[in-house]
Amino acid sequence: MRKLILAAVAGTAFALAGCSEKPAETATEAASEAVDASADASAAAADASASASEAVADASAAAKM
Repeated sequence: MRKLILAAVAGTAFALAGCSEKPAETATEAASEAVDASADASAAAADASASASEAVADASAAAKM
């Protein structure tokens, strides 16, 4: 009886261990996509900041004239 229970527990553990690898890969891919999206957003924000700085500089130069 004990061997049967241990076999069932071992089988369940192996089944769960096999299933846990697939979601980990999905989570890794999702994290990678999030990093890429964050980098894209950061680049867009930097571009917008540079444009705003140029506009302020132009306005300042126009005001001095």
